[in-house]
Amino acid sequence: MAAELVEAMNMVKSFRVSDLQTLLASMGRSKSGLKQDLVGRALRLVQTEYSPELLKNVRQLYESRFPKTSGWLAARRPEGIPVAYSPISSSPSATSQGTDYLNGISKPIPTPAAEVKLVPLPFYQTLETLLPPTELIAQNNEKLQDSQCIFELTPNQADQIRNASELRPGIRSIQVVLRICYTDSIGVQEDQYPPNIAVKVNQSYCHVPGYYPSNKPGVEPRRPCRPVNITPWLHLSNVTNRVTVTWGNFGKRYSVAVYLVRVFTAADLFSQLKLCSVESAERCRERIQDKLRFDPESEIATTGLRVSLICPLVKMRLGVPCRVLTCAHLQCFDAVFFLQMNEKKPTWTCPVCDKPAPFELLTIDGLLSEILKETNEDIEEIEYLTDGSWRPIRDEKEKDRERERSNTPEYPVVDICIPEANGHSPAHSSTSLTGKSGSSSVGMPGVTGGPPVAPGGGAVVDLTLDSSEEEEGGGAGGDSEDTEDSADSPAPKRGRYNYDKDLVTAY
Repeated sequence: MAAELVEAMNMVKSFRVSDLQTLLASMGRSKSGLKQDLVGRALRLVQTEYSPELLKNVRQLYESRFPKTSGWLAARRPEGIPVAYSPISSSPSATSQGTDYLNGISKPIPTPAAEVKLVPLPFYQTLETLLPPTELIAQNNEKLQDSQCIFELTPNQADQIRNASELRPGIRSIQVVLRICYTDSIGVQEDQYPPNIAVKVNQSYCHVPGYYPSNKPGVEPRRPCRPVNITPWLHLSNVTNRVTVTWGNFGKRYSVAVYLVRVFTAADLFSQLKLCSVESAERCRERIQDKLRFDPESEIATTGLRVSLICPLVKMRLGVPCRVLTCAHLQCFDAVFFLQMNEKKPTWTCPVCDKPAPFELLTIDGLLSEILKETNEDIEEIEYLTDGSWRPIRDEKEKDRERERSNTPEYPVVDICIPEANGHSPAHSSTSLTGKSGSSSVGMPGVTGGPPVAPGGGAVVDLTLDSSEEEEGGGAGGDSEDTEDSADSPAPKRGRYNYDKDLVTAY
């Protein structure tokens, strides 16, 4: 019923003035006015007074104008899926001359229009096509346009959605998604949103991914163009679902499509990668030998290739080394982190050389996986040799530290606080030496004056004496016993803060 109604409305929009006047006159309505008035009047008639008789009149008028396209509708629509696309303006007086009665692409012609193909997405497996890529048609000269598409879910499709497992609360693994791309039949098209996009499903606006903020000055934030999940707002029954796309008409052409898909996670893709795309260690060695093979025409001979064991994405040691088959380098990145980052922000770009890195070209390096198991955590780099073997590369800082240790002579550690170790008395023992210096020289034959001698053989020097004291005591330096017994010996000098100079301890 709903599909036939949309079909009749699209037929009406392709009528000429004479066809519109005939239709309105047959239903007892006024046939005067401009064409946009006639189109709006006829559309309201179809919407409000839909009947088999009215549908028959519309079909007859349409087939009288396009006699060769009677079987085109059944050929374009997938079997069992009532799909129709109707770019309807919000204004009832809007006109759409020469549009296709099924999907609003263009006026039907004997040769079918070129088909727009959307690029496959690794995280989405297409189960069924609910609406093939269909162009958004501007209804007037306004910059902001509204276009509608109507479809119904079969009981089997609704059951698949209901019984699907949850990836996270509220998000199911089976979804109905809306995809938008440029209208271009050359090659496959990536998802691309038009300006000012808004999507309304059954009178409720659904979430459209926003812009990523840019950390670089002067760089505009970019919007991740990915499929829009419209599942939570759909009627999971035979009730017609109506999707309205609001978009900015600034000269570029866009197409919209609706698919029933299965959504994968990064863990699911990692399991597929381990199962289907692992390059053996032998094949990796052959690849290394090919790169290091001697070239007689080259002036530079390469004897080794260095490869880091640190992931360029997260600056951590590699867990699962992965690279792209089409890249020329041997440097790997971590497969788990790479898939997780593309799940959140799909770029699919090699982090080493910035070239495209699609999922189907990723492979796990079997040789580097073995090397990671055999090396310690402190090894951050290795070097591949010409015969396919490898050797670890020690850190340059570690080499410098070893070089310093090997070139530096070993000296004993001297503790200046122990008199027996270095022949000098500590600072805190200077008082006893100044007061009883004569006792220090007892038992040294042939020595009648001069500084006392320590047990280690060095001279004991009192650093607390001033030069004036040395001059005054120079004449009496040979008679230490007289100095000790003399009652005229000067009192110990006081410091600025009333402490004995001789008691100062230096550590």
